[in-house]
Amino acid sequence: MRKIKKHRFITMGEILLRLTPPDYEEIRQASSFDVRYGGSEANVALSLANLGADASFFTIVPDNSLGKSAIQMLKMNNVNCESVIYSTVEETPTHRLGTYYLEAGYGIRPSKVIYDRKNSAITEYDFGKIDFENLLEGYTWLHLSGITPALGEKCQGIILKCMEIAKEKDMVVSFDGNFRSTLWTWEEARAFCTKCLPYIDVLFGIEPYHLWKDVNNHELGDAKDGLSLQPNLEEQDELFQKFCQQYPNLKCIARHVRYAHSCSENSLKAYLWLDGKTYESNQLRFQILDRVGGGDAFVSGIIYALMNGYSPEDTANFGVAASAIKHTIHGDGNTTDDVSLIKHVMQMNFDIKR
Repeated sequence: MRKIKKHRFITMGEILLRLTPPDYEEIRQASSFDVRYGGSEANVALSLANLGADASFFTIVPDNSLGKSAIQMLKMNNVNCESVIYSTVEETPTHRLGTYYLEAGYGIRPSKVIYDRKNSAITEYDFGKIDFENLLEGYTWLHLSGITPALGEKCQGIILKCMEIAKEKDMVVSFDGNFRSTLWTWEEARAFCTKCLPYIDVLFGIEPYHLWKDVNNHELGDAKDGLSLQPNLEEQDELFQKFCQQYPNLKCIARHVRYAHSCSENSLKAYLWLDGKTYESNQLRFQILDRVGGGDAFVSGIIYALMNGYSPEDTANFGVAASAIKHTIHGDGNTTDDVSLIKHVMQMNFDIKR
């Protein structure tokens, strides 16, 4: 068991209104929608808060019923939202909360997402009015993702600024690349996320980043070129080692690997690099009720395990189990508040809990 440090966690990003047709209907069939709220960074804060961590979330929402409802949902899940800004019409003229429509897949039909988030409050707000030094004061862990910088240049600026401040304050910085092709191009994402690598302590996923075979000759290509989408332990370890050779600031790298048997049944396992060694988790197979947020649940599971001094093997397995459980819960966030339940699943114990 590792030495446990009491952490205060903060993350920042956009929270969205999510509209989903009921009963796996297609959007064009729908006459009603299920209303929920979510967003990658908000999902991580919610999941950690439900597990008992001190988790805070920063965002900009319009000062109207939708913005207030989104934040109320986080508060109901024990997320600290004291730093949230409720913007006025003068500050964010379009005055809207970003929205996305989720068409849940079933069997051989995949899920589909349609974004409607242009000119949302977080993209229109003047971040120059915020004292980020003060905002991050007292926190020990900052988590960011590649979704927020994809929203525009202003958001890219605050991500890099907050990383710089976090390192000055000796905070742990974690980052999930989380590429979204509807928000920016692959090359745009790789160019920006690579700039983030020198600030990161805990890295989630291996894309979208440039990891050159030769930093002095980019024509030789990327070290990830040709890597299988489902690598074995030896292949994954070799790649993790290359990341750490180029970026010695990295203390931990975690990624999950998905095996899609159908749109309704998947398997997951994880690879975790920690203290110079790569570990492989058990592989869990499960039925899917709601896939959205599964990656965020994995991230929160790994962070929770690292915060609580779990062994590397248990950390990898806890992250996979947290993600698998999320797939059985409606909504974006893993509302599981029972750590023992995740431990039961990570030990592949599926008997009834009495």
